[in-house]
Amino acid sequence: MDVDFRKQFVREPNSLRHHPALVLNADYRPLSYYPLSLWPWQDAIKAAWLERVDIVAEYDEVVRSPSTEIRLPSVVVLKDYVRPQKRVAFTRFNLFLRDQFCCQYCGTKGDLTFDHVVPRARGGITSWENVVAACSSCNLKKGARSLRQANMSLLRAPRRPGAEELRNTGRKFPPNHLHKSWLDFLYWDAELEA
Repeated sequence: MDVDFRKQFVREPNSLRHHPALVLNADYRPLSYYPLSLWPWQDAIKAAWLERVDIVAEYDEVVRSPSTEIRLPSVVVLKDYVRPQKRVAFTRFNLFLRDQFCCQYCGTKGDLTFDHVVPRARGGITSWENVVAACSSCNLKKGARSLRQANMSLLRAPRRPGAEELRNTGRKFPPNHLHKSWLDFLYWDAELEA
């Protein structure tokens, strides 16, 4: 059920359903893990044609024009380094990602909304430090009461996540499809089994 819930936040355009290209920064790391940085094959070919990317891996399929035949790119690397954002935007998606798509009161996944720990009716503000992911039943149970009044507790205290922390959390949620040519670039720094 939680897989379906996460799909609500990362919609896959039709152009990414067939032969998407994994986009790596100039340091050979994905621009993002969740959602995974993917381009439609058309954009990858255009960027390669304009010499903005290098093609690192290719699919077996080709596209043809009257004068050219090109294998579809599977992995492309940007020629210019794109500096990752240091500030994390306070969005519903990033909040759920910080809380790993899990209710911070009971731990269930799916059917999430968000809850103000200190209710707005009691002066609570909408910020990283006061908002958590919550399932509908826990949100209703707590209502406009404090944690103590509702006899509830948090699994983790809410806090502002760092950009790198959020990127690493995103790695825990791989997309449904991972092409074999992508694996070395997605998990090159994963701990090896002994």
